[in-house]
Amino acid sequence: MLELLEVSKASKQNNVFTRDIPFPPPKNPTFKFIDLFAGIGGFRIVFQDLGGKCVFSSEIDPHACKTYEANFGENPFSDITKINAKSVPDHDILLAGFPCQAFSIAGRREGFEDTRGTLFFDIARIIKEKRPRAFLLENVKGLMNHAGGKTLAVILKTLRKDLNYYVPVPEIVNAKHHGVPQNRERIFIVGFRKDIGVHDFKYPLPTGMAVSFKDVKERNRVPVKYYLSNRYLSTLRKHKKRHERKGNGFGFEIIPDNNVSNAIVVGGMGRERNLVYDDRLTNFTPETKIKGRVNREGIRRMTPREWARLQGYPNKLRIIVADVHAYKQFGNSVALPAVKAMGQIIMKRLYEG
Repeated sequence: MLELLEVSKASKQNNVFTRDIPFPPPKNPTFKFIDLFAGIGGFRIVFQDLGGKCVFSSEIDPHACKTYEANFGENPFSDITKINAKSVPDHDILLAGFPCQAFSIAGRREGFEDTRGTLFFDIARIIKEKRPRAFLLENVKGLMNHAGGKTLAVILKTLRKDLNYYVPVPEIVNAKHHGVPQNRERIFIVGFRKDIGVHDFKYPLPTGMAVSFKDVKERNRVPVKYYLSNRYLSTLRKHKKRHERKGNGFGFEIIPDNNVSNAIVVGGMGRERNLVYDDRLTNFTPETKIKGRVNREGIRRMTPREWARLQGYPNKLRIIVADVHAYKQFGNSVALPAVKAMGQIIMKRLYEG
């Protein structure tokens, strides 16, 4: 009973805080959707822009929930494993960027042996119960060939045979081909309920738009806290040389203004793989405790706002959490332009035939 009450409460929250939020729901929505593993709402921004109303959201990370509420006026339901599928509001489209760590090439790639991998089946049980007209799922490209393709085969069997949806062969879409200067390859899985009559689907083609980091670079001088110390920079260079001698490409990387960034990711060398040059700093007095002095080469980390722009978020997005959480949130997010390209095609197939 508690689960039913909690889900019911969450489903009504989108009517509570509609004032003074950056991304209010459309006044006259043409369809309804739910936002699972919502993160900070990348899917939601896109599908609201396409005319949809979010009737339910779910996200377990408390810091992501704070960002979500600040931008949409609603605090998502927490643990998807505790959702009673029957109490989820009816909807036309299910959206989910389900956890990717179990399939990532950067992780141990344990797939369904990792409990995070099994969260896909929570999506499946909601699809089974609510029978949305369509769904859109996103994950890391490592899912494509994980366990020799067996993991993806299980997912596709579940969606196609067990749930009876038309699911075209998944494709990898790169965000840099759709308007943001980030080399971010992600697998998209789209499906349509068979009675809708959709029997073919063509994934979005590259736009051909020229993009580079300078398009998202901070226009104003960046605080000194984002600049590396000379000692840390020296450590990074030694680390990279050690790996070069071993014949691999691990290590930091500095992205020129006229280039695209590497994929922004959480942990490891996530930020150090996307350092930039910025010679506008004039006050080199550290704002935090560092070893050594602030480097005089103008080498700094990207800011959270630059990461937001690399994912296609508009500047009106409110970043209300500490940098450490903001980096995690943007690193885990979907790239909005890639989702938009997918969403536009889905809407045409659903409502224009």
